[in-house]
Amino acid sequence: MGSDRMTPDGVLTQFPGAADGAQGITTGPDGNLWFTEREGDFCYPPSGIGRITPSGVLTLFPLPDGCSWPDGIAAGPDGNLWFADASTFSDNIGRITPAGKITEFPLTEGSGPLGLTAGPDKNLWFTEAGYAGNNIGRISTAGVISEFPIPTADSYPYGITAGPDENLWFTEAYGSNKIARITTAGAIKESASKPGIVPEGIAAGPDGNLWFTEYFGNAIAEFRIP
Repeated sequence: MGSDRMTPDGVLTQFPGAADGAQGITTGPDGNLWFTEREGDFCYPPSGIGRITPSGVLTLFPLPDGCSWPDGIAAGPDGNLWFADASTFSDNIGRITPAGKITEFPLTEGSGPLGLTAGPDKNLWFTEAGYAGNNIGRISTAGVISEFPIPTADSYPYGITAGPDENLWFTEAYGSNKIARITTAGAIKESASKPGIVPEGIAAGPDGNLWFTEYFGNAIAEFRIP
């Protein structure tokens, strides 16, 4: 049951989750909202993928490792949901069907998958921010994984989105403070850095440019595609 609260701009309705840390959220092919939820204290309640109907009916599907740290989630071109899952014992890219069946595809331990988006090439693209990462990853709907190293060391890639130019764009947060582009063939080009802004979330705007959040800059910023 949701709780309503009046705000100056309307009514805010909140639906409490099952664990402690709800993270990414996306619209699913079934007309529901799907989100990632991280484990609670000492891995209980366990991590999972959540589904909530527009009327507020919530279902949580636990992940195989309850101590996971799932983050980015996106609807895939195959009618399923895909998510990034950094686990205590392994790192994975996961797939969940609208019925709740979960399959995980392992990455190198320590790769730290974080952001994830559907690409224009019918694959899923994700960032690897862990100590063994510093890559942009690509996974096909059949589970074939490719990884592309980022030229700047310790760049901490964070958010990723499909751009209006048929490329993928991502943020390099704490390590280098850059906005970067990767083609579907895996070629990476980084922008000049602006120290201290820490770009995190990123999305393609209706104006044909990229918009991103600045964690330390406390701002929303626009990046104009050359």
